[in-house]
Amino acid sequence: MKFNELNLIEPILRALQQEGYDTPTPIQQQAIPVVLQGRDLMGCAQTGTGKTCAFAVPILQNLFNSRSNNQRRSIRCLVVTPTRELAIQIQESFEAYGRHTGLKSVVIFGGVGQKPQTDAIQRGTDILVATPGRLLDLMNQGFITLRDIEYFVLDEADRMLDMGFVHDVKKIIKALPQKRQSLFFSATMPTEIVSLANTILSNPVSVSVTPVSSTADTVKQFLYHTDKQNKINLLTDILEDRGIETVLVFTRTKHGADKIVRLLVKAGIRAEAIHGNKSQTARQRALSNFKDRTTRVLVATDIAARGIDIDELAWVINYDIPNIPETYVHRIGRTGRAGASGTALSFCEQEERPYIRDIEKLIQKSIPLAEHNPYPASNAPAQASAPTKAPTQAKTAHPDKNRSRNGYSGQRNTAASGDAKPRRRWYGKRG
Repeated sequence: MKFNELNLIEPILRALQQEGYDTPTPIQQQAIPVVLQGRDLMGCAQTGTGKTCAFAVPILQNLFNSRSNNQRRSIRCLVVTPTRELAIQIQESFEAYGRHTGLKSVVIFGGVGQKPQTDAIQRGTDILVATPGRLLDLMNQGFITLRDIEYFVLDEADRMLDMGFVHDVKKIIKALPQKRQSLFFSATMPTEIVSLANTILSNPVSVSVTPVSSTADTVKQFLYHTDKQNKINLLTDILEDRGIETVLVFTRTKHGADKIVRLLVKAGIRAEAIHGNKSQTARQRALSNFKDRTTRVLVATDIAARGIDIDELAWVINYDIPNIPETYVHRIGRTGRAGASGTALSFCEQEERPYIRDIEKLIQKSIPLAEHNPYPASNAPAQASAPTKAPTQAKTAHPDKNRSRNGYSGQRNTAASGDAKPRRRWYGKRG
């Protein structure tokens, strides 16, 4: 199936073509016709499946088809999402797909001054993308009314629950018109989330892709058993391979993220951290630097990184193993997206081994051990066999972005501008 088979209007098809899109992802194939028909939708989908495009494109088309030149521009679509980074990316997607429609979108989030945001709202907008706290704040101040909302999207509902936003979401729902079309997305469907969905949706169509218990086959996973004090040495050793152009590193704590960055910078490796204690300006700067490759390593905590959509990301490293198995799936889902291949490496100290067992039980597969481990744990389990050839990253279109991902092909980059001298391939045998 192609996008031109989904009954999309010419302005949107033209924008999709400019974004480099031709073939919709599974969730886009399923969701776009449903939303165009005016039905409520409950989607069980992780980030990386193309769900932003799946709801943004049909909403833009419906808004375009029902627009009135004489009507004062008011907020007709509201998208609520838990993190500032994800809100910004969703608004950017609306701008990209709707560039030829004349529709306007605005994003609001906390952590920064509100005046630029309120000024943008007062100039008029069709689509508002918001985090819950800032939205309620501006509603209480009288800057925002939801009386004209025709389309409501709640994204990353399970993360809303994790971050304690459910009560805020319920307050927002009470302010919405009864007559509206609602779309609900969550990567997992615990009881509380299903109950919340039932209060929002009316006779919804359910769409489910890539259950949280699975990891994409396109992601090559490798495990390193090492001692806690040697994790930073292992990380710097791996980063001496210039085939790894950029890497997202996950740590359990904010303090741990900052410590890793200090040690990497001391080793001559360009790195920045992103977590909840950073100001919004610092977080956006770090993310921008990582996207344009000014920064080679981005170290993040889970809440800060959830929903971050980074083009050409081929490598993820779990510096700390998460104690919640589903978190592992979300983490490594940052790479290997939309059919592209990626690599996820995990550093496991002795106390974290039970977490690995829980993860392997969830994903129903064993994570192969890396063959080359220069810092093995003092009491490491026996090394198992691992693939003997490094994966080659395929060039493919991202579901919600137009650039393709060029990853490690096994070739050494000997340019003098690197962070460190190129060394051996650090897992598997030479191909």
